[in-house]
Amino acid sequence: MALGATIHRAELELADIDRGVYGSHTLTLARHPSETEERLMLRLLAWAMFSDQDLEFGRGISTEEDPDLWLRRPDGTIELWIEMGLPEEKRLRRAAGRARQVIVFASGGRSVPPWWARQGEGLRRIERLRVLEIPQEQSKALAALCSRNMRLHCTIQEGQVLVGDATQSVLIVPECLHPH
Repeated sequence: MALGATIHRAELELADIDRGVYGSHTLTLARHPSETEERLMLRLLAWAMFSDQDLEFGRGISTEEDPDLWLRRPDGTIELWIEMGLPEEKRLRRAAGRARQVIVFASGGRSVPPWWARQGEGLRRIERLRVLEIPQEQSKALAALCSRNMRLHCTIQEGQVLVGDATQSVLIVPECLHPH
């Protein structure tokens, strides 16, 4: 028998000073049995950094044709396609053909530099692509905030993201690999 997804709920107080976006959000995230808490929390981070009333989570890690998050307008236009991890160039080229902007949250610690060395040259040619590296020590600290029912606050200022709960906070400083 296959294991089902674990449901996580997040009450998120968002203050994105950089974009002038503020609000309280209730989010439901389904965590696939093979997905780590770290990856789940990176999806939540991506939602906070690019929040929009139409931004939604994809159908999950087991659905190849969906991104991790996407922003689809009511007319069907895909404004934003967000991928987690270290995706292949071919997948990102396809995404750039469908969406106005593609963002990769590159994570995986020591795996990121070899991935970027292999894929970077080709990825630099994708005009609508932005690659953000999330340092592993920061993503692991973010994962420590994960629980089935979370009450989090998130402040974004000058490209830095402070995420916390009632007892601890984590500073996330994404490094932009492309475009510089």
